[in-house]
Amino acid sequence: MAWTAEHRRAADRRGLRYPSDLTDAEWALVAPLIRPAKHGGRPRRVDIREVLNAVFYVLSTGCQWSALPKDLPPKSTVWDYFSRWEWEGTIERLHHVLYVAVREQAGREASPTTAIIDSQTAKAAQKG
Repeated sequence: MAWTAEHRRAADRRGLRYPSDLTDAEWALVAPLIRPAKHGGRPRRVDIREVLNAVFYVLSTGCQWSALPKDLPPKSTVWDYFSRWEWEGTIERLHHVLYVAVREQAGREASPTTAIIDSQTAKAAQKG
């Protein structure tokens, strides 16, 4: 499938601070999946979108948590949210929603219908 001007506009990340930051459209997709702050507790003081941007920064760059840029939330805050979201299954839900959106944006079925396994992969699977 050839890239069209519409595809290029949708994939353009030049206006973002970091290429891993969420666009407004991506944030609109995933924001409903993140639980609101608990009632009765202290109000949430951190911008959850920035926390998610920090998680995506670590995942996309492979940097250490301690190497997060200073304009993102503190590493302890980001790690706490990441570990909670991992435990609750939020990370898996976020991945699924973004995965489906990217496939549909590319004009593909939401779920792949074909899998290709080469002979090397099949041999490795049998051994271990």
